Amino acid sequence: MRRLVRVFIFLTILWGGYWAIAGYGLRSAITGWFAHQQDLGWQADYSDVEIAGFPLHHVTRLNSVALADPVNGTAWSADWIEFESPAIWPGRQILRFADTQQRLSYFDQTAIILADSLQAELNLRPGVALELEKMALTSGNWSVTQDGTDMAAGQSLALVMEQGTQPESYAIGVSSDAFTPGEDLRALMRTAASLPQAFETLELDMNVTFDKTWDRSALEERRPQPRLIDLHLAEVQWGELRLFATGELEVDEQGIPVGEIAVKAENWRDMIAMANAAGALPDQAVDPVTRALNLLAGLGGNPNALDLQLNFRDGFVALGPLPLGPAPRLILR
Repeated sequence: MRRLVRVFIFLTILWGGYWAIAGYGLRSAITGWFAHQQDLGWQADYSDVEIAGFPLHHVTRLNSVALADPVNGTAWSADWIEFESPAIWPGRQILRFADTQQRLSYFDQTAIILADSLQAELNLRPGVALELEKMALTSGNWSVTQDGTDMAAGQSLALVMEQGTQPESYAIGVSSDAFTPGEDLRALMRTAASLPQAFETLELDMNVTFDKTWDRSALEERRPQPRLIDLHLAEVQWGELRLFATGELEVDEQGIPVGEIAVKAENWRDMIAMANAAGALPDQAVDPVTRALNLLAGLGGNPNALDLQLNFRDGFVALGPLPLGPAPRLILR
């Protein structure tokens, strides 16, 4: 019995020593990364570091944290951020974010983020590059405001990004319960009293191939850029309005997409009325657009459902036969 006690004490001391050394190494890696970003010209600040989690986990909390990249004009700050990983392997990280206000800026535009239980789970491959295998971002009630104006909110948020068989390819899924659009879109609701305040469905399922893998260089150097987007399904249901989209796009080095996205819209006439009320569709264009889309809807057999295709060609986008203008540049800053 005494021998077992001695073995237990020895193993406890050994594990405690390992935990302390590994915890110190993890803390040094995190604080060292901040110091390296400062050497690169970033603002990378925190007030102090707290360590906890013994004996099974390492928990490192940075208080009053702020990051800013002067090159692309992005900045983020929060009261704290917490890193948690199993003591046996730090490559399985859980990042927990403060429930208080977080500030996300792009040059002179700043958004205020409030989110309950916001956390990101990161599965990283062993190695110096810290290549991303999987990321899952989840949250309870959340909201985004800018200059005192509500931009968006929801009861939950789930984003999953998982590496495929090709290292540069990732399956991406996004969903949000009770997604509530901001004041600009809510103003459109006044033109259709039957529309609820929140979306019943907001989901996205796609596969994106980037020009390089997501790893630590995505923060330290440049973001991986999309080169092939395979949209399995995007679905939005907002009262009686429903939108479905699927298709594939190739993206060149300038971020210009080429390809087709099939779109199905139910109760599309209400969408035209809303676009007109919002000023996106001039009064003189309402009748011609309605007649053209009504003809196309009739060809599909259901006058209330519209099946069209978004065509991306030569830097422009068209909805079926109707030109919409320049295509958006798909560039991650």
